[in-house]
Amino acid sequence: MKKDNFLKGAFILGAAGIIIKIMGAFFRIPLGRYLGGEGIGYYQVGYTVFNFLMAFTVAGLPTAISKLVSEKRASQDYKGAHKIFKTSFYLLLGLGIVGSLIIAVMTRYLVDNVFKSPNAYYAVLAMAPALFFLCLLASFRGYFQGTKNMTPTAISQVVEQFVRVVIGIALALYLLKRLDIRFAAAGASFGAAVGGAAGLLAIAYIYKRSKGSLVPVGVEHSQFEEQTTKEIIRNILKISIPISLGAAVMPLINMLDTFIVLRRLQDIGFTASEATRLFGQLSGMANTLINLPQVITVAIAISVVPVVAEAAERKDLDTINDNAQSAVKLSLLVGLPAAIGLATLATPIMTLLFPDEPGNPGQVLLFLSFAVVFLTQIQSLTGVLQGLGKPHVPVVNLFIGAGFKLVITYVLTGIPHINVKGAAVGTVFAYFIAYMLNLLSVKKATGVTFGIKDFFLKPVLSGVTMGIIVIVVYRQLVPFLGNSLSTIIAIGIGAATYGIMLLRTSTITKEDLDVLPKGEKIISLLTKIKLMKKA
Repeated sequence: MKKDNFLKGAFILGAAGIIIKIMGAFFRIPLGRYLGGEGIGYYQVGYTVFNFLMAFTVAGLPTAISKLVSEKRASQDYKGAHKIFKTSFYLLLGLGIVGSLIIAVMTRYLVDNVFKSPNAYYAVLAMAPALFFLCLLASFRGYFQGTKNMTPTAISQVVEQFVRVVIGIALALYLLKRLDIRFAAAGASFGAAVGGAAGLLAIAYIYKRSKGSLVPVGVEHSQFEEQTTKEIIRNILKISIPISLGAAVMPLINMLDTFIVLRRLQDIGFTASEATRLFGQLSGMANTLINLPQVITVAIAISVVPVVAEAAERKDLDTINDNAQSAVKLSLLVGLPAAIGLATLATPIMTLLFPDEPGNPGQVLLFLSFAVVFLTQIQSLTGVLQGLGKPHVPVVNLFIGAGFKLVITYVLTGIPHINVKGAAVGTVFAYFIAYMLNLLSVKKATGVTFGIKDFFLKPVLSGVTMGIIVIVVYRQLVPFLGNSLSTIIAIGIGAATYGIMLLRTSTITKEDLDVLPKGEKIISLLTKIKLMKKA
């Protein structure tokens, strides 16, 4: 798989991710408005538990399946690749059942004794069936990703999110009117289960239609030694367990965060309801915006794993370095402007999205926005390390960063005038430390270099210019147009400014655009309007 195919795979998943995040915004923002920080806080307690169990049952398995399938298909052992999929399907079926039962059985203990938020009981319980469907989805997605076909994953993600949003909002509003905020949060949670079932049906249909091409008829399979089911499971677990442990670090920290933040806020005088509201502003409102850039960087990380894995199998260091540089550069070009934009317009954005929320949630977003740059870089570097067969390295690095986060969060959240913002500062430090360690690990493993001019100076110049323009535009417009319209216009002008700066500084080159769909036409248009220099 060459660099252009990697970028096309990332483009497909990234495009699906953008659609998903737009739909997610239509989910979280109305929930924030109708349920408020308190209701979102109950929902986030459930989502925190769900994400933690997802990390153990799902997170590492698609990557492991993708890597093993990719290696089998590289040697044209299509039957062997398909057996890996079938084995993973039954493995995930069992994990899905066990995980769902754990949530159902442990819910009461967790909300009463761990989080001290008993009103979150129904929101946590409603997440249980979602884990079952998403486990089965992971087996299909890993198989298709291993064949370098990212479209089925993208389609299933869009279907899953669409159904989740529609059902989740409908149930939340219905139950808010008929019962109370606890059940409304549970209705929002249950949307994940219905969405997971819909996504599973969609990708299973695609699999059924394309099964003939996945295991081509007439290809000689007898030359390959068939792996036993035990061997396949052992190989899957060998790769996935370190990845799952790494993926579980942040959900675990988020669970501890929930525990620490809710308790520490109550220790310094906030009521349980007020503490839940502040926690909702941090995890359900500000974090929603922080996670938006991951749409692209997660797609980059997923796409780069099989590419680097194949290159590592051939000991092709040039291809590894080329794709590592592309992944890091693309992630930086996404994360940097997002961080600057969220920081410069933190209060206007939160006021636009959650106008009735008391206090100043924009301050929480301001502190948390700096984490975006490091988080997006962590994801792309983790994809490279996973492709190199070093999935344990980012696990250790993230665990080290998470250790710093716990200490910082505990100390700062207990200071009354800092309160919940202390958890945001802890998150920034965690991601920064993990990013630096991942970067050093990739450089040590590959010898890859990242030029200061192309990977730092040019992107920073573009981002800072954008930030200055955004501030000036907003301040000039807000006296006349009000906050909402001024914020939207400032964001639009900022995005255009950033794009123009990337082209004029040659941060984005013709080679980068050429691998995109209709790349030649894009280059021709940009050259014609003099945004891109002629060759």
